[in-house]
Amino acid sequence: MQRFYIVVKGRVQGVGFRPYIYRLANEFNLKGWVKNSSQGVLIDIQGDKNLINAFLENLEKEKPQISSIEEIILEERLPNNYHTFEIKESIEEVSKVTFIPPDIAICNKCIEDIKNPRNRRYKYPFTNCTNCGPRFSIIKKIPYDRNSTTMKKFKMCRSCEIEYKNPIDRRFHAEPNGCGECGPKLWVTDSEGKVVNNVDPIEFTKMKLKEGKIFAIKGIGGFHLVCDAKDKSAIKNLRDRKRRPNKPLAIMFRDIYTAKKYCNINKTEEEVLTGDKKPIVILSKIIGENIPKEIAPNQKTLGVMLPYTPVHELLFDEDLEALVMTSGNISGMPIEYKNENAIDNLKDIVDYFLLNNRDIFISIDDSIVKILENQIMLLRSGRGYVPIPYKRVSNREILALGSNMKNTFCISKEGYLYLSQHNGDIENLESYDNYEKNLEHFKNIFSFNPKFLAYDSHPDFTINKHADRYDISKIKVQHHHAHIASCMGENKIEGKVIGIAFDGTGYGLDGNLWGGEFMICNLEKFTRAAHMKYRAMPGGEMAVKEPWRMGVSYIYGAYKELNKEEEGLRIIRGLYGDKGEFIADLIKADINCPQTSSIGRLFDAIASIIEINHISTYEGQAACELEALIEYTHSESYSFKMVKNGNYIIDINEAILGIVHDKSKGVSAKVISQKFHNTVVKITVDMCVLLRSEYRLNRVMLSGGVFQNGYILLNIIKKLKTYDFEVYSNKLIPINDEGISFGELIIANSIINMQRQGEDNA
Repeated sequence: MQRFYIVVKGRVQGVGFRPYIYRLANEFNLKGWVKNSSQGVLIDIQGDKNLINAFLENLEKEKPQISSIEEIILEERLPNNYHTFEIKESIEEVSKVTFIPPDIAICNKCIEDIKNPRNRRYKYPFTNCTNCGPRFSIIKKIPYDRNSTTMKKFKMCRSCEIEYKNPIDRRFHAEPNGCGECGPKLWVTDSEGKVVNNVDPIEFTKMKLKEGKIFAIKGIGGFHLVCDAKDKSAIKNLRDRKRRPNKPLAIMFRDIYTAKKYCNINKTEEEVLTGDKKPIVILSKIIGENIPKEIAPNQKTLGVMLPYTPVHELLFDEDLEALVMTSGNISGMPIEYKNENAIDNLKDIVDYFLLNNRDIFISIDDSIVKILENQIMLLRSGRGYVPIPYKRVSNREILALGSNMKNTFCISKEGYLYLSQHNGDIENLESYDNYEKNLEHFKNIFSFNPKFLAYDSHPDFTINKHADRYDISKIKVQHHHAHIASCMGENKIEGKVIGIAFDGTGYGLDGNLWGGEFMICNLEKFTRAAHMKYRAMPGGEMAVKEPWRMGVSYIYGAYKELNKEEEGLRIIRGLYGDKGEFIADLIKADINCPQTSSIGRLFDAIASIIEINHISTYEGQAACELEALIEYTHSESYSFKMVKNGNYIIDINEAILGIVHDKSKGVSAKVISQKFHNTVVKITVDMCVLLRSEYRLNRVMLSGGVFQNGYILLNIIKKLKTYDFEVYSNKLIPINDEGISFGELIIANSIINMQRQGEDNA
């Protein structure tokens, strides 16, 4: 007779793990108990030695598919007087870390339930089980059980309670369990919040969507704005009302077979689309198929997802196969997730609301991924991917605040890092309040109390005012160093590397706006080894929204430095008229023209020079439209120089002249775009070869928002590997500014380690 006390750490709460342990213990005739605690799942098991060994061998092999085990701790104890095996009440232990489950897409068995007329959950829109349903978005505190969620107010009926207590039922201890008799309810209101009576909410919604109406539909983590994706008039109304003229809208197809009618989908993309996370996946469109171009203007791709809640499954039918599903918010504001606030703030956008009374405790947007070379590249951290633990050797409690744009924060506790959901751009009070609400939630559910704080070195970041609240050790981190560290941290790389950070802009140590950076760095410090030549950014942030300003800047700068200023001014007048000449005068006088080395702003300039985009209505629009022109048929590139001046300066004046010349000769924008992309690739590869010869380094890190461009990223990786470089990029830590907080925390931890080692050696 043996007895073991077992602690299982990982994603083991809210995923059917206790029922699984119950069934496994009974299968091997073992006695004892299992329960949730703040540190994981606790098991006290007793029985025959061989049967306990069999239990332990099967523990990981047969675990629930959506669970993950990070660590198993075994402690042998003296036998006890156990006669049964039971599931005990959860316990809370302060300061112990728990792996909180993310929200999980509806499983196939629950889909069968809601579509089976003989099932008591037929058409019930909140059907779930231990394998699927809301988790993170409804958890108020740990440990995870019904009383700690927003489901507490729904008392289970007798039938649901029988399921909940039946060890062989898949709803055994499914905390959000409910049915039409006892669970959450749906209803429809008009745009003012007045209830539409005597209608079936789902059938009414389907009918009105087919008539071209726009709905705000409450989902797992917040509201979606929804219309028929084949109705051009409805799409136009949605864009006009939301004031979102060009930014691509996400689309939800009825099923994978429908998605394949309109998009090219490879095996990995299909696996992600149909998996338990069901994020938005960026897919290439099949040319000529009947999806309105208004959904993603000037793009070759669509952001696609499949139904991930019972409500979604019930909305589709033979006549409704594709719905626009875009975030339910006013542009620039956080996603709405409370009924009353949604009605107040979205009433001018929608015709109707599809509401429910299952409260969302913490809002979370849909995740966005891209598949490159059969690997997942997470572009937006959200539903299904948050909160996922990243194992690092650090027991310190560190908070990293992240970037002002595409914000996330990151915390560390007991050897794990946790990246938050996408918090948006922190540019107004509502966004800042949302950030603080989400951070307080993480502190609560992870019993987190920071002892160190890391933040961006930008002196004017709104997010940095949060640092003033803490009387703890603070570490300032340069933006692009954080990008490189995010890549190093995810790939577990230490020591010196060549780090390449290409993005929009980030505050540099010289007070200029960096963004085309080659660094020699480790996790504690960096040297700026090379960068793109500085160019004026006329009007500062205005230039981000008006790429034509960067077009003027690059033309004027290039022609002036090549002693062709008058010719440059003639070209500027021809392209931009009087306003172009006015901006050139501002550059000459150096009035409100900060200097930037940003590759992102260079993309803006080229898009404007070849007259693809002069005004951007969303971040990265010009660069996205420039990438969409590529046809993968040209290998030529433009000329450039790499000049040693302390560090290396990359001079692309000749490239600008070449682009202007090609345009004047009638060369197509598609060819110019590809030649420009090839130039960026060649600059990167040539500089890496040069830096390797000088610094004897062979590992290259690629990070920053520009590397969301698949052509740039894949071609740089491919060509660097032909020179035998080891090349790394971000995968599940976003490569854009959402990964900054992760990089900040990695750097802070490494600096603290170095300081402690110095103290120990003193």
